[in-house]
Amino acid sequence: MAKRLSEQLADLSVHAKNAEDAADAAQKEAHDKIVARKEQARAAATTAIEKVNQKIKSVGDTAGRNWSAVRAKIAADMSALKAGVADVKHDLSARHAENRAEDLEWEAGYAIDYAIASVEQAKCAVLDACVAPIVQKWRTP
Repeated sequence: MAKRLSEQLADLSVHAKNAEDAADAAQKEAHDKIVARKEQARAAATTAIEKVNQKIKSVGDTAGRNWSAVRAKIAADMSALKAGVADVKHDLSARHAENRAEDLEWEAGYAIDYAIASVEQAKCAVLDACVAPIVQKWRTP
């Protein structure tokens, strides 16, 4: 049985709070701890992406067109994640560290903005789902 939308939003809230806490803690920790935290976050992201991928596979063809786009996005995210790991391993130069940090901060900001937009879209979808039965009652004679 699928989770209720309110439960999914609660899960999203928990994940967002964990990300906020991790960002706060990362600013205060030593470099080695930050690297370890980054690897943990990368592993958690990979696990989350795989979980979404498995959910999509279980849905089957019922939402074919929409799920194809989601699958493509997940594949691109997974490729970007792997490419990011490769880039970090090849780019350890001290001269590039500051520029890389600025780029990563910008990417993190973009990801947060994207997540906020996704949350807002999810909120609209939840409200649409709540309003649909009411609209149906109005249309039924």
